[in-house]
Amino acid sequence: MEVKKDILWRVYLIYFMVCLFGVAIISKICFIQFSEGDKWRAQAENFTTKYFDIEAVRGNIYDANGSLLATSLPYFEVGMDVNTEAITQDVFYDNVDSLSFCLANLFKDKTQKEYKKYLTKARKDKDRWVVLQRDVSYTDLQKIKKFPILRKGKNRGGFIYLQTNKRERPFQFLAARTIGKLNEEGNGKSYGLEKAYDSILLGKTGHRLMQKIAGNVWRPINDDNEVDPEDGNDIVSTIDINVQDVAENSLMNCLKKHGADHGCLILMEIKSGEIKAMANLTRNNKDTSFYYENLNYAAGAATEPGSTFKLASLISVMEDGYVGLNDIVDIEDGTHQYADRIMKDSHHPEEGKNKITVQQAFELSSNVGVSKIITRYYNAKPQQFVDHLCKMNLGSPLKTCIPGEAAPYIKNTQDKSWSSTSLPWMSIGYELTLSPLQTLTFYSAVANNGRMVKPMFVKEIRNRGKTIKTFSTEVINEAICSPATISKAKKMMEGVVLNGTGKALKSASYQIAGKTGTAQQAKKGGYKGDFKVTYQASFVGYFPADNPKYSCIVVISAPSGDAYYGGAVAGPVFRDVADKVYSTSLEIHKEINSVHPSYSLKAPETKSGYQSDIKNVLTLLKVKNSSNDDKSDWVSGSSVDSSSVHISSKNIEETLKRGIVPDLVGMSARDILYLLENNKYMRVKIIGSGAVSSQSLAAGTSYTKGTKIELILL
Repeated sequence: MEVKKDILWRVYLIYFMVCLFGVAIISKICFIQFSEGDKWRAQAENFTTKYFDIEAVRGNIYDANGSLLATSLPYFEVGMDVNTEAITQDVFYDNVDSLSFCLANLFKDKTQKEYKKYLTKARKDKDRWVVLQRDVSYTDLQKIKKFPILRKGKNRGGFIYLQTNKRERPFQFLAARTIGKLNEEGNGKSYGLEKAYDSILLGKTGHRLMQKIAGNVWRPINDDNEVDPEDGNDIVSTIDINVQDVAENSLMNCLKKHGADHGCLILMEIKSGEIKAMANLTRNNKDTSFYYENLNYAAGAATEPGSTFKLASLISVMEDGYVGLNDIVDIEDGTHQYADRIMKDSHHPEEGKNKITVQQAFELSSNVGVSKIITRYYNAKPQQFVDHLCKMNLGSPLKTCIPGEAAPYIKNTQDKSWSSTSLPWMSIGYELTLSPLQTLTFYSAVANNGRMVKPMFVKEIRNRGKTIKTFSTEVINEAICSPATISKAKKMMEGVVLNGTGKALKSASYQIAGKTGTAQQAKKGGYKGDFKVTYQASFVGYFPADNPKYSCIVVISAPSGDAYYGGAVAGPVFRDVADKVYSTSLEIHKEINSVHPSYSLKAPETKSGYQSDIKNVLTLLKVKNSSNDDKSDWVSGSSVDSSSVHISSKNIEETLKRGIVPDLVGMSARDILYLLENNKYMRVKIIGSGAVSSQSLAAGTSYTKGTKIELILL
């Protein structure tokens, strides 16, 4: 008995504990349901719904004439909520056939029957998101919006589409480095205008509520808090894509011809600083015959400029009043020793002509001549020379909008690398570095009467076609030197093309001024001891010389073979671009003042033909005319005097009806075919074009129907 009671007591205890546990569970459920229900429902919602960003359409980049350089093309994923409440059974089944037909006809990836089966199955399976097509163009999207059911829109037709944008350059590789790109692949490679104006082009991102459904797929759902994206602004660059095309083609041909490693070209409008073309081409290591835009050498590569720097050296010494253009310098035999180094001229002087003027030293690009001038006056005070260069802003970065600009380097006397040979070698463009853009900016300042302006790549910012901001020219230095020195510098550069190393650039239509450059570039160990030398050929200048409008620099690095001088290698590229720009810029052409001879108007020669047509033409040309028979269809015309034409009747049809060959001379092929073959009088063979000059059957002879006649037209 005691055992039974003990067992019952344990059973009751367990039963009580189970009941108590059940009550606790029910209590907790009620507490969660009623007290914390909103909280947990919200968390559950967060697991199945989420706001996704909607990418804004990135702004366009245009060239100076409005041509599209870069744009974002929209692509769409088109879908449908086939089970939205607004689509009833009747609406769905009444329209599914026509919708399937439209989809099949547009995309051609499925048949009408397959589309219908796909949509019907989704309807029966209670699917709320059916993908109709991916990567749909904007044009096709507009067509889809008119399809049955879908034309009712998002709420009533279940039509939903998601947009993605892809950046495209319509001109492909033209100006690719200048236009640039963003770090889309996550490799850190962002550059050019795309990077510089990213915040302006970007726009504002929107957001859309999406719901997670089976298969880890997110579908958009209706939400009042959805925010539409705001498209980015457009920028109008200074680049002229037509000039850019000429520049890249000419540069490409030059690089291929000389087997060069790489090259660059920049064309600048002198007064405004607008960059009209910037080309950078690099040889492909795998295919050495192919060149492409890889690195921005024009702005991002600072090298020893060589002889193009001689202009800055001579401006410095002339500005201090030490020399004039006609002062004499002894270039000896084309060699001169400075300490333990020997300087040589590329071209040996003519026998007995060792003593030349400063002007000639520049025109002939004499290393010895220029270095001797500089060392004569600055050897005891080299810092004065360095200070002159810095006052002309040659040691300061340009700080353009293009990312990655190379910093210039002008050696200072306090530098550890300064030596007894630094001054003479700096004077001819060594032991210092400048980018081609920095060199061009300096030459442009000389062409602009000493006023140095900052290179400019963007003219304005637009929003939906309306200009919201314009960029004006920024002056770096109002006067790099005195007007008198500028005048001498211009005369020296004109002399280079007229008498010196740039003779190949002479033009009959306009004058070019500039300077050739041929710089040695050492590899491995610098210039001392054992080193391998390559060359950099360049030409920098402006045109027209008498009224400068554009400046240009061409730099060709490591040309192969014996041709490596700037005038022979870089000069022709400069000339190609200058010719193109000059031929299309009428405002820089010289005005023709010669008196034109007066020409008297003469009545035009008139073909034989249909009278009403001839009279209409003569009336439109305001030529007086008269006819001896206004009722005649076919006539011939002859000039009476210098201002009038007499029209005479040609009874061609009457003549043909009588079986006689008419006079067809002066008539057009169209009229003859109408008269002869259309009425089946004769078979015609026509040789040549214009008006009939002779006929195989003489006028006035008899013929029978079907006779062949051969007509010579001239």
